[in-house]
Amino acid sequence: MKKILVATEKPFAKAAIDQIAPVVKEAGYELVLLEKYTDKAELLAAVKDVHAMIVRSDKVTREVIEAAPELKIVVRAGAGYDNLDLEACTEKGIVAMNTPGQNSNAVGELVLGMMVFMARNGYNGTAGTELRGKKIGIHAYGNVGHYVAEIAKGFGMEIYAFDPFVAKEKIEAAGIKPLDTVEELYSTCDYISLHIPANQHTKQSINYDLLNKMPKGGTLVNTARKEVIHEEEILKLMADRPDFTYISDIAPDNKADFEAGFEGRFFFTPKKMGAQTAEANINAGVAGAKQIIGFFENGDETFRVNK
Repeated sequence: MKKILVATEKPFAKAAIDQIAPVVKEAGYELVLLEKYTDKAELLAAVKDVHAMIVRSDKVTREVIEAAPELKIVVRAGAGYDNLDLEACTEKGIVAMNTPGQNSNAVGELVLGMMVFMARNGYNGTAGTELRGKKIGIHAYGNVGHYVAEIAKGFGMEIYAFDPFVAKEKIEAAGIKPLDTVEELYSTCDYISLHIPANQHTKQSINYDLLNKMPKGGTLVNTARKEVIHEEEILKLMADRPDFTYISDIAPDNKADFEAGFEGRFFFTPKKMGAQTAEANINAGVAGAKQIIGFFENGDETFRVNK
């Protein structure tokens, strides 16, 4: 009997496990759960005889992979997969997958929720501003960008997008104005919602020069990865432009510098929060289980992210 390990330092919602378990059982597999572990040794011990893994933000390093001689597939329950050592997976003949789109609505709702929170001055009792009529730019129009746009429509915002990998016709068909360059997106929009992946081309690409193109009162919303932000340069921008606001669901490494000098102009959630809903946990977890079963039963590698 094949074993599927769900390993997560931060526990899945109980409802998610309750949904995953019958999917696994019906396929004739065994579900093994490792939650809230505090020592890597616990993870290394848990993987020694499993055939598949579902993880969230847990790091599946070369050491973990080498400790799992039976492992054939690992699925990241979510879109980003920079916590998986893809090179080591490939070397060991292990398929690595993600579950794109399963968390997208949760992230989209968080984006607009944080925007309202900051537009209303953190609900501190003073007069804020409205989102209606403001321009929002979606930097990377993928699954999350689509949901951000749909929710922003409900607020009456003007919606723009830049994504060189998506056809303009697709963006226009969704009632969104595509722009030709990233510079045009930032110089046009009051709000930028950031959804690019962290890779060699994007790390630290959101820098002073780009952000400084935003109109007066500009706000950057980052629910992507902190690595895409040039943290020292955004700090300089905050100092040079008292009108600029930064919102993120992952705190920068220089968070203390923000706290020291820019009270009321930034908001960071206590931890990565985009997918922190019961529904997103269920969607991603069940999708991961089904992808594993599809791989073993039918050789389906649809969402494979390594070569």
